[in-house]
Amino acid sequence: EIFPVWLSITAVFDEQNTVSHYVAVFSDLTQRKAAERRIDHLAFYDPLTDLPNRRLLLDRLQHALIASTRTGRGGALLFIDLDNFKSLNDIVGRDQADLVLQQVAQRLAGCVRASDTVSRPGSDEFVVMLEDLSEDGQEAARQAESVGEKLLATLSHVYPLAGYTHHSTVSIGIALFSDRQEVVDELIQRAESAMHHAKRAGRDTLCFFNPTMQAVATARAALEASLHEAVQKEQFLLHFQAQVDSYGRVIGAEALLRWQHPERGLVSPTEFIPLLEENRLILPIGQWVLESACDRLAAWATRPELSGLTLAVNVSARQFHDDAFVDHVLAALARSGARPQRLKLELTESLLVNDVQEIITKMAIIKAKGVDFSLDDFGTGYSSLSYLKRLPLDQLKIDQSFIRNILTDPNDAAISKMVVVLAESLGLAVIAEGVETEAQRDILAGQGCHVYQGYLFSRPLPAEGFEEFALRSFIPNYSDHRPAKDLPPGTVNSRPPA
Repeated sequence: EIFPVWLSITAVFDEQNTVSHYVAVFSDLTQRKAAERRIDHLAFYDPLTDLPNRRLLLDRLQHALIASTRTGRGGALLFIDLDNFKSLNDIVGRDQADLVLQQVAQRLAGCVRASDTVSRPGSDEFVVMLEDLSEDGQEAARQAESVGEKLLATLSHVYPLAGYTHHSTVSIGIALFSDRQEVVDELIQRAESAMHHAKRAGRDTLCFFNPTMQAVATARAALEASLHEAVQKEQFLLHFQAQVDSYGRVIGAEALLRWQHPERGLVSPTEFIPLLEENRLILPIGQWVLESACDRLAAWATRPELSGLTLAVNVSARQFHDDAFVDHVLAALARSGARPQRLKLELTESLLVNDVQEIITKMAIIKAKGVDFSLDDFGTGYSSLSYLKRLPLDQLKIDQSFIRNILTDPNDAAISKMVVVLAESLGLAVIAEGVETEAQRDILAGQGCHVYQGYLFSRPLPAEGFEEFALRSFIPNYSDHRPAKDLPPGTVNSRPPA
């Protein structure tokens, strides 16, 4: 075997002072070299957790700043402190407390990428350095926050000790970095300062050093907590926006989710829908919307003047891909007694990114019961004509972003015309959303689109308000298809007060 040695060679002289031979002495240095490697390791790694210590963290952070300047991508430091760790030391002793620190180290390493750094500068403090985040500051903050939330959840799990189970929480401070001009010590101080702010905020939370980002994160956390409470207290309701034909008759509606906050009033869907998607609350809320829509259809079926209305329900990609989605749709229809032919499920183009065959299979099962499908936001970026040909769709919906400037932007006008022609060639109906002026409606009608949705006709209304509006456009035994201008007063373009 090969091993390190220290070789000493000494010349031996005879009586004539001539070298007669040499004496070589070998000393095995295996243990000595191992000790040196151990000393070097201890210089850069924490002996208890075997994580990089402060010295190595500073070195890696310096390299990360240089790399960030070169690539333009951001990074973040997450300063993590165990809450009430001193009390644990006093209760179970240092040996058991050290076991907790070792488990914390293992959990941290399991939560981040191999390219990230998990370090223990000392005591009950840990620092995670994230590299290669987004070039956009806000998105980098979101990525860092996502990791921080994951760490909060992972580190809050029970720690098994000898004869004792320990429950712990942590406080996390986050500081972002993006160029080499930053001073490494100051970055760590910022992250630590944010951590102390998290402590003062009540522990078991995270805070950003940047006040603006911190305000965003705090508002987001408060909104998420309020959403969970809204689900429990049933604060959601449905509004209905009319869909009308070229004669001004209401032929259906789109069900739109609204949040009636006890203090803020109606909260904008753009504010809470994305968060519902991210934290999977969209699944129970989406099921509630579907069941409520079916109940509304069943109620309309008992009133002749409303029985012919269709009701469109938006379905998110996460909701559609849920294994139980098909069963939920069929169960909602069976329980309510609603006519499947009056229900329309609106899918977005983002749904088509993954597993199209699964989508087609699910759609076919639901469509076999009589339910229609509409492709919402058509033309906004994901469409594949090969997919469109295979999907069992009934309707294309021209996105409002093309309607907004249809009078002034030739490209938008051309796209809306293209959607109408494409729908006609595929045997699909077409509807335009976001129609706000008569001029927009007229140009769409000239292109061959004769079903509309938008503020020109009605804002989204509560159920009672929508039903009243629909009744005003209802004409018994109407069959002569007179133009809208020839209808009795109050039957078309009845726009409710803002």
